[in-house]
Amino acid sequence: MSTELYYLTLAVLLHVFMWVPYILDRFMTRGIIATLSYPSDPASQSAWATRLQLAHTNSTENLIPFASAVLVAEVVGVESALLATAAMSYFWARFVYAIAYAMAIPVVRTVAFIVGFLSTLTIAWLSIGTVM
Repeated sequence: MSTELYYLTLAVLLHVFMWVPYILDRFMTRGIIATLSYPSDPASQSAWATRLQLAHTNSTENLIPFASAVLVAEVVGVESALLATAAMSYFWARFVYAIAYAMAIPVVRTVAFIVGFLSTLTIAWLSIGTVM
């Protein structure tokens, strides 16, 4: 498995499990039965859990272009240290983003978002450069 596919897999796993802490918080703040039914009071969630849910939504929006760029790079045969570094940077940036968002650390969150965005652009750019 290439480095970029490895970090794509880690990014997918991060995304897949990101909902667990905020659902556990719902169990604690609303109770299990209320969590499993339709929420009558959606505001009864801890602030950090609400922010983590927003980070999870943002993860969905950013994972699609990242995964697409990595898969295109694999198909066209891009192999470089920069590609591997960009994929690794994306994963760690998204990891930091989720934590910083949940903990309400805005500057770190923004920088992490930008690093992840630039990582995706780098991978796409490397793929375009290979095709042309």
